[in-house]
This record gives sequence, structure tokens and C-alpha cells, in this order.
Amino acid sequence: MMYDYLIVGAGLFGATFAYRASRQGKRCLVIDKRPHLGGNVYCEQVEGINVHKYGAHIFHTSNQEVWQFVNHIVPFNRYTNSPVANYQGRLYNLPFNMNTFYQMWGVITPDEAQRMIEAQKQEAQHQLNGGEPSNLEEQALTLVGRDIYEKLIKGYTEKQWGRPCKELPAFIIKRLPVRMVFDNNYFNDSYQGIPIGGYNKLIDGLLEGVETRTNTDFFADRNYWEGVAEKIVFTGKIDEFFDYRFGQLEYRTVNFEQQTLDTPNYQGNAVVNYTEAQVPYTRIIEHKHFEMFGQQVYDVPRTVISREYSMEWKPGMEPYYPINDERNNQLAEQYRQLAHDCPNVIFGGRLAEYRYYDMAPIVEKVLKMKIE
Repeated sequence: MMYDYLIVGAGLFGATFAYRASRQGKRCLVIDKRPHLGGNVYCEQVEGINVHKYGAHIFHTSNQEVWQFVNHIVPFNRYTNSPVANYQGRLYNLPFNMNTFYQMWGVITPDEAQRMIEAQKQEAQHQLNGGEPSNLEEQALTLVGRDIYEKLIKGYTEKQWGRPCKELPAFIIKRLPVRMVFDNNYFNDSYQGIPIGGYNKLIDGLLEGVETRTNTDFFADRNYWEGVAEKIVFTGKIDEFFDYRFGQLEYRTVNFEQQTLDTPNYQGNAVVNYTEAQVPYTRIIEHKHFEMFGQQVYDVPRTVISREYSMEWKPGMEPYYPINDERNNQLAEQYRQLAHDCPNVIFGGRLAEYRYYDMAPIVEKVLKMKIE
């Protein structure tokens, strides 16, 4: 065996594992079928701007160990995620807070806002006649009422999942943050930010001194790759690893329409969600706002935006989000049982575990792993 670990996939899980294993003296090889390292956190430089090629990635955590670890690799900036929702040309702050309620109803005190929400929640609960919500629409109406649901949840959610809210399970939206304060910070975590210089700096730091190969597909010569290392760390699709034995898992994917514009500041914010169903894209990302603040925005004369279109995944597309409905969850559990019987393979990440993960929990999971 030439290596202790073959790591299939150079995303955050694979790169963090390679960092830890190599520093314990393990011989690691990281391969990725894409032409670059970094997986979905990869950034491309356009007009001096780090463009998040596979969608916005905002690192946030309350775990001090995780925060110190990533900042040890590359310092992070002070970016605070404060998205805005655009509904029929009117703007609303997210998450739902006193700014949102003022924009929605003109209320200026928490008591006024609470009364508006409670009245609409009671109406929704009355419609259920004592029953439990059976779908996402009913669940949302009982949590925040009709006005917020119709303007800020319904259209966006249906675009994201490609299904009417009445056909989506209630558990998808069991909790909705409602803040009775004027606070537009989307996350409740203690720490958040973007690596200074972009996510490529983080990945390059994690993989420094580790052998890597891009444009290399594990499945194109599986027999060879399974023979080069004592153990495999697999971060691809778990159903593909087992040759789709029980059938294919389903995913949502995202198509990005990127534009470079002759203006230094297109929308004044990194993230603007478009929540009405008639607008085909879910949001517009203006990438420079992740790393440029104040006058820095105008020091770079052009800007880059990406419109995001959510759609059903098909073979040949990049899978992004697992679809956590009953059918897929049962199928995924069958594959996880097969994974338990593979002592020399470590399955990690969104695709290999068929679970939705933010970045920080991925890092935390790898930091807790015992590497032998």
C-alpha cells in the first residue's frame, strides 16, 4: 500500500481529515474529479473579487475550538450575514425581527408585533380544528401567520424544493426564528465570518504538504484506487459507492447565472432573497460584500452577481441538498447500514451521509474523529 488514507473528495471534510491525518504522520492522497480543490467552497477570482462558485458559504459556529482551528489556518473577517427579502419590489429584513414587522405592518413596539402574529396564528390553529399540522403550509401558518407566510416563505420555499408547500412535510419548518428585537444578524452563533482572501486560502492551508490530484474520478478506475491505501475516506454519494443497490437517492441542485456588471455596488448586500413565486430565481448573491466593506466596495469599480435557480437533480449535475422526505430517509438508512459493514471506509459529509451539514459541524466532526 502506497498510502495510509485515500481521501476521495477535496472538499471541507476531506481537506480537514487530510490535515489532521498528515500531522499524525499518515501518508495521505486526496483525489477529486473536479479540476480544482475545495469542493463546494471553491472560489474563483473575477475582477479582483472572490466568487463563491457553488453558492454562498458563510462560516458560523459557537464552538470556540472550531473557530480557533480555522483561524489558525487562515484569519477570518467580520462578515455578518444579514440577508434581505425582496417581495414584489418591497424589502424585508431577515430573519423575522422587529425591522421585518415594521416593514410588514408598520408596528413599532414588540407588543404590537406580538399581537399581530398571535392573531394570525390563532386563525391558523382554528382552521386545523385541534389537529396537528400535516404539511409545511399548515405548520408555517401556525408559527408565524398568513402575512409572513404568504410574502416571505411560500414562494421561496416552493422554488427551493420544487413542490407546493402543501405537499412538503411539516417537519421541514418545525422552527422559525421570530425575534422581538431590531436585530438583522441571521445567525445566533458566537462567531461568523469569511476567510480573508477567500475559501481557497483555507483549503490550501489544510492541504499544505498533502499529495493531491484533481481531474481524477474514483469510479473511473475503482479497482485501482481501492488498492492504493489501507483505508478510504469517501465524501461522494453514498448510493453511488454501493452501485445504487437499493435505488437512487434524490437531491436538489442549484444552477448559477453569473454576471459581471459595470457598477461598484449592485444591491448593497451580499444576499437578497426573492420570495415571490413569479421570480424564477431564489436569490441574488453579490460576492464582493462578503469581503469588502465601506469604501472598499467602491475601490473595485465592477461587481459580480450570481442568480441562483433551484432545481431537481439529474445525473450529470452537481448534487447539493438531500431531500429529507420519508422515502429518501428510509433509502439512505439502508445505505448507512451497508456503510457500517465497511470497516476500512470512512463515510463523511453531506453526500456520503445523506444529511444536511453546515461547514462548522463538518470541521467539528473531523476534529473529534479518532485517526488510526
